[in-house]
Amino acid sequence: MWNADRGVFLSTFAGHGGSVSCGDFTPDGKIICTGSDDATMRIWNPKSRENLHVVCGRPYHTEGLTCKSISSSSSLAVTGSKDGSVHMVNISTGRVVSSLVSHSDSIECVGFAPSDSWVAVGSLDNRLAIWDIEHSLTRSTCDHKEGVTCLSWLGAFYVVTGCVDGIVRVWDSRSGECVRTFRGHSDAVQSLYLSAVRDRIVSVSLDSTARVFEI
Repeated sequence: MWNADRGVFLSTFAGHGGSVSCGDFTPDGKIICTGSDDATMRIWNPKSRENLHVVCGRPYHTEGLTCKSISSSSSLAVTGSKDGSVHMVNISTGRVVSSLVSHSDSIECVGFAPSDSWVAVGSLDNRLAIWDIEHSLTRSTCDHKEGVTCLSWLGAFYVVTGCVDGIVRVWDSRSGECVRTFRGHSDAVQSLYLSAVRDRIVSVSLDSTARVFEI
């Protein structure tokens, strides 16, 4: 861990048995969650460096973690894996509280909606699934021509996706309808960012370019 303002090294968190693939602070800044290729998520106290919980074994992932998202309430983490599974974890207890949609290929991206009531899941099986965690059901499925590599919520009901085909799409999460398409990349989109006022999309691709699209 580093002090970003001063560029000063602060501490190391050791324990994973494989490469760390994702990690983040909870929004309240009190906890760090890290996911690894060793098929575990570890939950840390950033002040004491104590490893509070190790999430592993059934019913959790059987292959390496690829992505995670933390709820705005800092209470839940959703994680995706190479094994195509998605699980919800209570951060306070380290227990798996729900298993969401199952995909036929690696999960590449997950994201809580601003309300924390829905979760978007993108996979290399060409699908974006919108999961209602309050009622434990799939609200909609958005079919892509190729694998979904990254996503970002645009307001309460729209999801932006980047794909292996280089196309950026905007979806209505309620209906599963594609409402906007942005073209320009010649290779897979690797990451997406939305401007602070949510009027522009920045996409980064394996074609060595970053593009800015007006919504």
